[in-house]
Amino acid sequence: MSVTALDHVNILTADVTRTKAFCVSVLGLEEGARPPFGTPGAWLYAGGTAVVHISYTGAKERTHVADASRGDASLVVAVGSVDHVAFRCSGYRQTMEKLRALGIAAHETDIPGLGDHQVFIDGPDVSFELIFSPADVAA
Repeated sequence: MSVTALDHVNILTADVTRTKAFCVSVLGLEEGARPPFGTPGAWLYAGGTAVVHISYTGAKERTHVADASRGDASLVVAVGSVDHVAFRCSGYRQTMEKLRALGIAAHETDIPGLGDHQVFIDGPDVSFELIFSPADVAA
């Protein structure tokens, strides 16, 4: 096996609507089709690909081997956590104007040795890293 790409990130939340609204209004992701899992959630798309899945913590899908082996996924809590989700982006100036207009605080820095520019923002359940090329930032 060889990993070829990151397919999606699943965010567990107690408030699917709030997390979905943040990702749509701030990140510009689009809500799209989601299989009928029987649990609350949403799939958000970028460029036709579902890159962010949002799931309700109170009715978690069986995504861990331990969940399935115990028979009751709703009682199992994953022990790990994700610090942030990173997206390669374009439109640096427009993004920063949008964040300011929405009153969303951002922390900016450059990746040492690479020159890519990072913009970190805090969402309701997880932080997001928006990565811009040096040429995009300079434009």
